[in-house]
Amino acid sequence: MKAKVANQLRLVVDTIPTLAWVVRRDGSAEFFNRRWLDYTGLSREQAVDWGFLVAIHPDDVPRMLAKYKEALNSGQPFEMEGRFRRFDGEFRWFLFRGSPWHDESGKVVKWYGTNTDLEDRKRAEEVLRASEQNFRLIVDSIPGLVNATTANGEVELVSQRVLDFFGKTFEEVKKDWVSLVHPDDRERTLALWGHSLKTGEAFDYEHRVRRADGVYRWFHSRGTALRDAEGNIIRWYFLLTDIDGRKKAEENLRRSEAYLLEAQKLSQTGSFGWNAATGEMIWSEETFRIFDYDRTTNPTLELMLRRIHPEDTCVVKEAIEQAAQHGNDFDFERRLLMPDGSVKNVHVVAHAQRGESGRVKHLRSIGHPVVSQSGASVEFLGTAMDVTEHWQARTELEKAFEEIKRLKDRLQDENVALREQIDQALMFEEIVGSSPALEAVLSSVVKVAPTDSTVLLTGETGTGKELIARAIHKRSARSSQAFVAVNCAAIPDSLIASELFGHEKGAFTGAFQRRLGRFEIAEGGTIFLDEVGELPPDAQVALLRVLQEREFERVGGGQPIRADVRVIAATNRDLRAGLAVDTFRRDLFYRLHVFPIQIPPLRERREDIPTLVEYFISRYARRAGRDIKGIQSKSLELLKSYSWPGNIRELQNVIERAVIVHEKGSLVVEESWLSPESSQAVRVAQHPFQRPLADEKALIEETLAECGGKVSGATGAAAKLGLPPSTLETKIRSLRINKYRFKVTEK
Repeated sequence: MKAKVANQLRLVVDTIPTLAWVVRRDGSAEFFNRRWLDYTGLSREQAVDWGFLVAIHPDDVPRMLAKYKEALNSGQPFEMEGRFRRFDGEFRWFLFRGSPWHDESGKVVKWYGTNTDLEDRKRAEEVLRASEQNFRLIVDSIPGLVNATTANGEVELVSQRVLDFFGKTFEEVKKDWVSLVHPDDRERTLALWGHSLKTGEAFDYEHRVRRADGVYRWFHSRGTALRDAEGNIIRWYFLLTDIDGRKKAEENLRRSEAYLLEAQKLSQTGSFGWNAATGEMIWSEETFRIFDYDRTTNPTLELMLRRIHPEDTCVVKEAIEQAAQHGNDFDFERRLLMPDGSVKNVHVVAHAQRGESGRVKHLRSIGHPVVSQSGASVEFLGTAMDVTEHWQARTELEKAFEEIKRLKDRLQDENVALREQIDQALMFEEIVGSSPALEAVLSSVVKVAPTDSTVLLTGETGTGKELIARAIHKRSARSSQAFVAVNCAAIPDSLIASELFGHEKGAFTGAFQRRLGRFEIAEGGTIFLDEVGELPPDAQVALLRVLQEREFERVGGGQPIRADVRVIAATNRDLRAGLAVDTFRRDLFYRLHVFPIQIPPLRERREDIPTLVEYFISRYARRAGRDIKGIQSKSLELLKSYSWPGNIRELQNVIERAVIVHEKGSLVVEESWLSPESSQAVRVAQHPFQRPLADEKALIEETLAECGGKVSGATGAAAKLGLPPSTLETKIRSLRINKYRFKVTEK
């Protein structure tokens, strides 16, 4: 009976679908089932004891034996993978499992084990690994930032470009990708992403993200959900495309269009385009205003002609017909009759742009175009300028041709000057440096810029007071309006009122027509009064009225004009000292002294000198078309040790001179350019501005006495003080100094 059971058990072991074996406690084999022997092609005699090792790949034997013996010593079950030889000599991957059998005392008596074929799984894993590598290569080659998330939004894959762009590891990106989004865009980004997660809708949004160097760039982020057969989201895929260049181009275009519209508004000049063949017209905003049509109106030539005064209609139609028939430019000044019965005068100029054939289309009558047989086309680009105010100001004698020409030339000159002012106002001037002294100034600029408060800038000559004034303007709500700069010291006393507030025709000799002053030109914007301490008493009174009452009068005029202008003043002298000697009005001082900002001299911000030097080298080298890598260390140390009495302006001039004479290698600054004598002369000139006016007056009188009352020339007081003669003359007048009493009488 026992033999029968043993035979049955052996039959079961031999027929089970696996390779089975039994080894002794020392690891030597004593039994293999039939499947094991058939698979290896070994006989039982060949396999028992340690003969089974011949069926294991030679490269795997040391590793597997080490783990096998470790299990034998510990008495713990084991698993390991290795290559196993089939009867035909082919090696395949198998999983070797072994479990111990213990007797009643707990000792290991034998080991029972199986070998399971893993070859197919191994090959599948290899194929999958190769597929993943190929997928990674494809993802990393996509021109953009690629990432994938789980269905609930957790990052699970990013391309190498993502890691390189952000300078982060995968774990860092996965943990806190939100911090890489610009602070101003985070709330909106998270809201849209949350909506996509909730609804499954595609994610499509533009936002800024931070590059590894800290720079934020604009990206277009698009995300699409991957769904299974039942429609459930299993993954999200994202592509971020860099659009920073496009965004900057769009912003530049928007600014350019805004500047053009503002320039047209200030000069009361509208522009238009007209296709003579199709009748299509395009008007600018100012053209709609001039002809008094709603912006939603579709512009046509008929609408423009409808506003022409009935007495001028025939002349205008004929001029346009002739221009359209022959492709000529047209230029005329005519009256407009407005719906409310008022009359305007406009000056219209248009230039013909011919089509591809060089010929023009013909008009049978206004508004009824006929295309020529050649198929040629012509478009007119023109301007319409509202000149009503100038027509009303003319007398019958001024209607003569020469007077009209002078008026038009003057108007054009003022428009050119105004556009230059606008261009300057809208440029962003760089303020270079990071010293604590400069940072304090910029902090004050940030605080006061959004307000309309009057600002007083003080500091030595050449410290960049106008740059600070422009920075305040650019960061204010008036940044889209004009910034008008006036140097009060450069304007003769007799003309300062006219320059600031304008004059009426006939107000004084040479006033042939009304002229707008700087305050009117700066309406809605900012006026910068440089060297405000040089204003004569009567101009101080007028300026005080503007600050207190927000109104002024033109010279020779009797009507007050409202002024919506922010005032920023600057001086390099001690205005408080001027109060004591009555050269500057006390009430005006306190009106200007609402928010004072002291601009530090360059010698108090020496740590900014290397940065400024690099900036000026780049600017002037680019202008000169030269490639200058840097400055000699010896020259840089010389610049850092110099006292810079002329401040940034002097440093700028020195670098420009060095670039001009530069030949090759690093930039060199000659020590003779920074001579102590030159430095001392300028310090003497600047010294009075940092001390009371009484001392300044005494210094000037002392210098005039030394020079025998002579102001100009190489031996004059101006040269000795390091001042322009005109500036010294102004100071002599403002301090009420009698220069003639110092004249030396020749015997």
